[in-house]
Amino acid sequence: MQTWQSHPVPRVPGTPRPLRLHDTSAGEIRLTTPGPTATMYVCGITPYDATHLGHAATYLAFDLVHRVWLDNGHQVHYVQNVTDIDDPLLERAERDQDDWVVLGMRETALFREDMTALRVLPPREYIGAVEAIPEVVEAVAKLLANGAAYHADDPEFPDIYFDHQASGQFGAESRYDEQTMAKYFAERGGDPDRKGKRHPLDALLWRVARPGEPSWDSELGPGRPGWHIECSAIALNRLGMGFDLQGGGSDLIFPHHEFSAAHAEALTGRNPFAQHYAHAAMIGLDGEKMSKSRGNLVFVSRLRADNVDIMAVRLGLLSGHYREDRTWTQNVLDEAVTRMARWREAVNAAKGVDAAPLIAEIREHLSNDLDTPAAIAAIDAWAEQTRLGEGTEDNAPAEAKAAIDALLGIEL
Repeated sequence: MQTWQSHPVPRVPGTPRPLRLHDTSAGEIRLTTPGPTATMYVCGITPYDATHLGHAATYLAFDLVHRVWLDNGHQVHYVQNVTDIDDPLLERAERDQDDWVVLGMRETALFREDMTALRVLPPREYIGAVEAIPEVVEAVAKLLANGAAYHADDPEFPDIYFDHQASGQFGAESRYDEQTMAKYFAERGGDPDRKGKRHPLDALLWRVARPGEPSWDSELGPGRPGWHIECSAIALNRLGMGFDLQGGGSDLIFPHHEFSAAHAEALTGRNPFAQHYAHAAMIGLDGEKMSKSRGNLVFVSRLRADNVDIMAVRLGLLSGHYREDRTWTQNVLDEAVTRMARWREAVNAAKGVDAAPLIAEIREHLSNDLDTPAAIAAIDAWAEQTRLGEGTEDNAPAEAKAAIDALLGIEL
């Protein structure tokens, strides 16, 4: 699958700072320790609707990780999937009398446009679930062979399920108790009441073909993949076991990331799947949870169509910490637009306050679990001093502009 367009990232003078990032599996902020090539897998969209601000906030958070690693001299092998076959996509296509393939392609193309506009650095590999089906089949066959998977006791539809205890590590990623797991499993795509399963928490690996549904022939019989196994297979085959960072929204902590890890650990007999698990919080609208059921989603493409400054959207989303649930309001956008105007005035000044201390502050704050509010406050202070004519350095405005671009991804 085609990824989206990249853009040059300026080199920033001074001394980079290694990234310390909250690790969900450890419950604390830990140092990331990549080698020369940092490896990251971030779960992608199910393309049945346009990119909303919750999606955007998640990909912005991991774009900052990407940028901090680049600043530290690492190459970054970033992989992202697209769940271009799944129940929500099929349900939306049926509701709208649309072809599910066309719907998926259309929304994926729109997502790429939104990411390009937001200046999110693209993954090196962008993989659709459909193109990864041979990899999924191979993985499921191995899980059946080693006893980690089984056929449901259902003569008509003997779907293949994963024994959630097979890896011996289940729960290590989320650290949830079984009651919490059961709650989220039911709410987030699980099927706890499916007859024929050995345990309510066992997750679907391969759905046997049903009349009227798309399916693929394989050694498993006609069918299609479950959700979690696609990410296990795609990540294992491109990054290997023990890659540096698994990322996504906080709603993926369980069941998706827990099962992706458990599948991989059962396949390889090794752990952990990822060295670090990081999760971005949710975005609400005007104090309410943003959701499709509420009909209050704010779409990036709509903001672009309304000629909203997309860099102000990026800045507005970064004005809150990535791990804190926060709300999007007109006031957030208005403040970002005003801030952008002040920053642009400062970086276009003839002279400015020495940018070296500012760049060091930005690096320090981003290295501390991506503390964007503190980094933004530091830029505000520098911009105000420069706008007031307190600076005497000819190169300072250009240096500040390049650092804001490289480290925060904001083009001024």
